[in-house]
Amino acid sequence: MKFATLCALFFLSAAILPPRFKKVFNGKDLSGWTVHGTEKWYVENGELVCESGPDKQYGYLSTNKSYDDFIVELQFKLEANGNSGVFIRSSIEGTKINGWQVEVAPPGRHTGGIYESYGRGWLIKPTVEGEQLIKADEWNSMRIRVVGDEVTTWLNDQQVVHLKDEKIGKGKGFIALQIHDGGGIKVRWRDIRVKRL
Repeated sequence: MKFATLCALFFLSAAILPPRFKKVFNGKDLSGWTVHGTEKWYVENGELVCESGPDKQYGYLSTNKSYDDFIVELQFKLEANGNSGVFIRSSIEGTKINGWQVEVAPPGRHTGGIYESYGRGWLIKPTVEGEQLIKADEWNSMRIRVVGDEVTTWLNDQQVVHLKDEKIGKGKGFIALQIHDGGGIKVRWRDIRVKRL
């Protein structure tokens, strides 16, 4: 088979294949991410760690790239309170974030629900059954699917919420991890990957 034919087949197959997940955290450093605020973000044993700093304020770690329609999958482990979250289609000035947070928090604190910061507040919370899905002292898996004006979240392979919202549909921006204010918080993250849709 001629080289030109092989190249044509390669590019044709690449166009037909569905998009793949890409790791956005390399397990070594914060390449591809930006720190906002004075809270601590560092890598330890291949895991991304967020920890309250001396200022005990909100802190964020955002992707340098924007993501419109996508699926993000990750794992997290709560330590020392663990009030955090995953922001979608967001932007920031200083540490004032504009966007939507998929909650990550201790049991009974609405992990997987969707909260609009500096806006409408809680848009949707998990059901009673959904609140039981979080594992307090273990690794948890989270999946967030954002397409148009719809957001669906899963926790440990179980769907938590599905929301259709016009304002989210118009949103644009990065993905970010949050550390809540108040101090005494520590959360571990790993296997963070994104697939554009």
